Amino acid sequence: MMNDKFINQITEFIFVENKLDKSDIIFIPGSGFPQLAEEAAKLYHQGMAPYVLPSGKYSILKGEFSGVQQKQKLYDGKYATEWEFLKEVLKKNQVPEERILREDQATYTYENAIYSRKVTDYLNMDIEKAIICCKPYHARRSLLYYQLLYPKTVFYMYPIQDSDVKRENWYFTEKGIGLVFGEIQKIGEQFVDLTKEMIKI
Repeated sequence: MMNDKFINQITEFIFVENKLDKSDIIFIPGSGFPQLAEEAAKLYHQGMAPYVLPSGKYSILKGEFSGVQQKQKLYDGKYATEWEFLKEVLKKNQVPEERILREDQATYTYENAIYSRKVTDYLNMDIEKAIICCKPYHARRSLLYYQLLYPKTVFYMYPIQDSDVKRENWYFTEKGIGLVFGEIQKIGEQFVDLTKEMIKI
């Protein structure tokens, strides 16, 4: 028998989603899924933010760009980095190139946040509000890292809807359960040293 309270607590922790407000920038943590940039483009055209910053070189585990994960016929170019791929998706969805910022060094989520902060600092951008477009099950970890690097920024999480694992169904499949508890495991492993450093243990 499914324990609704247990499922709800895990769901609320991992699947962060907010009502959006106009922001200074849209962040996209690195990915080979075009839906992240497609959704970011829609938000740009709705006037939700004047700039989009895709971030990503490739996965540190792979050592190279893993390739386009979906809609390969639509996005059939050869891409060296996640940023190059996400930029192409944005351009094909009519986001002007001058509104697409560049970060192509990050190899994992924490670096997405670190190097994105370097980009916005270099451009002297004051980020008071920001939107993060991400996969639904990646929302909490993305938010935690970007909050660390932008402690004064108000973040609005915008998980893509075109995902086979999301808050409404993750607990029905082995894939969904694995991804969600994989995120919990990563948060537990990756934030131990950061938390100790913050409270000076």
